Amino acid sequence: RMKPVIVVHGGAGRIFKEREEGSRAGVVRAALRGYGILKQGGSALDAVEEAVRSMEDDPHFNAGCGSVLNEKGEVEMDAIIMDGKNLDSGAVSAVKCIANPIKLARLVMEKTKHMLLTDHGAHLFAQAMGIPETPGEKLVTERSRERWKKNLEPDSNPEEFQKDLGTVGAVAIDSEGNVACATSTGGLSNKLIGRVGDTACIGMG
Repeated sequence: RMKPVIVVHGGAGRIFKEREEGSRAGVVRAALRGYGILKQGGSALDAVEEAVRSMEDDPHFNAGCGSVLNEKGEVEMDAIIMDGKNLDSGAVSAVKCIANPIKLARLVMEKTKHMLLTDHGAHLFAQAMGIPETPGEKLVTERSRERWKKNLEPDSNPEEFQKDLGTVGAVAIDSEGNVACATSTGGLSNKLIGRVGDTACIGMG
């Protein structure tokens, strides 16, 4: 049997001083939650889903609650999960009003013949799977709204604001030696409606 391992990241780029502590704590919490599953003999797939779900629920990260806003001031999220055992994968893109896109991505993998569902179709699938709807504004943090407003100012440089936020992710090996990975993001600040980033596309993100 293999010694289980999980690696978690909370997004590329710089982290502003006042957010450093919260971000670090959030990454540690996610890693420990995933590791807790592995330690009990759980699968790498369950572990990465749990780790990413933990970061989606944490407003410090650009995923789930805390996601950056698109040009219209809404949260649109992408997520992907992949099982190294059989290379199965599931992804969602441009999803709104869902607390945990990573959970939906896993359902796409396990309950459909498809690999990627987007926008309205992903929304209908979430309803069919009994995933509760979360009001969009519940996912919007004060910080994301501030940044969105700043980016709307005529002299703003949206590129400046991309530097400190990124996708969250996790990769794990379980005691059976299986590998799995999961990734989730709110995308780019002030992005066009319907923009799908590399996160939801296999082999890119």
